[in-house]
Amino acid sequence: MMSKQKYPISVQSFEVLRERGYVYVDKTDLMYELAQHHICFLCRPRRFGKSLLLSTLEAYFRGKKQLFEGLKVMSLENEWQQYPVFHLDFNGVNFTDSDGLDNKLDYALAIWENEYHIADKAKNIGDRFVRVLQQAYVQTGKRCVVLIDEYDKPLLDVLGEEQELINRNVLKGFYSAFKAADQYLRFVLLTGVTKFSQVSVFSGFNQPLDISMNPKYEAICGITEQELSAYFAGSIDELTAQYGLSGDDMKQLLKQRYDGYHFSPACTDVYNPFSLLNVFMSGELSDYWFASGTPMYLIRLLENREVDLSVLLSRAYEASYFIDYRATVVDPLAMLYQSGYLTIKSVERQVDGENLYWLDFPNVEVKRSFVTMLGNSYFAVKEDFGGVVRDMFYSLRDYDMPKLQKLLNTYLSSIDYVMRKDKEYHFQYTLYLLFSLISTYTVRVEQHNSQGRADLIVETKQHVYIFEFKLGGTAHEALQQIEDRGYAVPYGLDPRPIHKIGVSFGKESGIIDQWEEE
Repeated sequence: MMSKQKYPISVQSFEVLRERGYVYVDKTDLMYELAQHHICFLCRPRRFGKSLLLSTLEAYFRGKKQLFEGLKVMSLENEWQQYPVFHLDFNGVNFTDSDGLDNKLDYALAIWENEYHIADKAKNIGDRFVRVLQQAYVQTGKRCVVLIDEYDKPLLDVLGEEQELINRNVLKGFYSAFKAADQYLRFVLLTGVTKFSQVSVFSGFNQPLDISMNPKYEAICGITEQELSAYFAGSIDELTAQYGLSGDDMKQLLKQRYDGYHFSPACTDVYNPFSLLNVFMSGELSDYWFASGTPMYLIRLLENREVDLSVLLSRAYEASYFIDYRATVVDPLAMLYQSGYLTIKSVERQVDGENLYWLDFPNVEVKRSFVTMLGNSYFAVKEDFGGVVRDMFYSLRDYDMPKLQKLLNTYLSSIDYVMRKDKEYHFQYTLYLLFSLISTYTVRVEQHNSQGRADLIVETKQHVYIFEFKLGGTAHEALQQIEDRGYAVPYGLDPRPIHKIGVSFGKESGIIDQWEEE
């Protein structure tokens, strides 16, 4: 029997959540601190609780004190004033239609104009919004609160199309109201998946305070390790009993699959809330976040270029490389980070310059799902990769190399001739994708040492495999290179068996011609 706790799956209303007794991870102290600012921006991946945060802020600014009984904000707030709140949610609207954005804004403005009895409408949306904010201030004596959810969806829906420029200019005009109406504003928060700071969306007013990488607000969305233990101890116990594992083993499984997001240099571990809540409700460890839908803008982005994960993740970056989306640069890094497929894994702090950040997949769920998505577009074989993962897992675990070689050749032969490159790298990247599907193993490409770099290293609990590839050469030459350049030296004290494997690929056949082991 699963927990009696009520899990707020897809509940985005703070009022509904509190009135119906859903479990709520109390972040109202962070909300209170955030509310002391003026105009702010927060970037987080989808399904991370941005909408619930805005709904909580709306309830707070509307003075609904009764909803916050027993929460942290009660010891911080004494006045509980009521402000005019303007909440605009771009979710659930298809902005590929040429007039989709205009209709959405016109509808919202018409409701607000009616609420404040504004008959003389201005001609453009920016002036109309200024007029609404002005009248709300005049009629209530309180400055206004503006909450905008998924501000970037009108751009992401049409990314790379002509309509993107049109929508961008419409948003620029709408957001310009914040500068003209600054004296009427108490608080503004815009949330989204991406930060389009370099495409002039915010150029009509002063840049908002970006709290996306502020350590103070790193866990304002998501669930920390401490919160997991405090709010879901009973749920973890029930899941542990169902799977027949120890409590420590279950916690480690949850951490591997759903933890690992870092949103600041502090690198506080943050769990994906959507996945965790679904696990506790269903009692099944599965890939919930990815199954909820791959963003179409990301699919379009990846279809238009070859994304080499091994290269992307092989160096450190300054924050500007992955924080600001560059609409004119052929570089998927920022979009992959902001969409939640990559996250900060470590930081090299610099005294006399910008910090450098190493990026990687946050957890097993995201890595397996993303590599599967790449694999489906890369391989001609379109069946589910579940069987591939299972067979490769067992062949590596049991040191069954004939089985592994047969499996690899099956998928090498499935790749369209046009996609194959007459170079070693093609085969290396293909194997990287396949091995990465087994996300419980450690996979390293181009692993450096003092004398060179190994093509591919796979570590399981029982074995270490060091691969070297040759195109047109011999497997023996590849094996000799592993020995000559000391690729196995770092594993000299490792108790696991070290398997050195030389592989030769045929230029014409596109599959493994020779395989030699030591």
